[in-house]
Amino acid sequence: MKFTRQQPIPVVYEGIKMEVGFRADIIDENKVIIEIKSVETIAPVHQKQLLTYLRITGIKLGLLINFNDVLIKQGIQRIVNNL
Repeated sequence: MKFTRQQPIPVVYEGIKMEVGFRADIIDENKVIIEIKSVETIAPVHQKQLLTYLRITGIKLGLLINFNDVLIKQGIQRIVNNL
C-alpha cells in the first residue's frame, strides 16, 4: 500500500495553471482521497470540498474522516465521484 501525504495537486482554471491548487491530506495509490477533519460536526461544505478534490483529480472515491466523534466508525463518510 502506498500513501502520499500532503501531496500538492496542480489546478488549471481558465487557462491559468496553479502549481498548488490544493493539498490532499492523503491519497492512496491514486485511487482514494482521504480528507481528515477534527470538527464538532461535518458540514456540507466539507463534503463539497472533498467532491471538488475528486473531480479535479479524476479519482472516483473519497473518505471524509472526522476524528472528533466518539467512535471513529461514526465519523467516516464515503464520497463518490460519478460511480
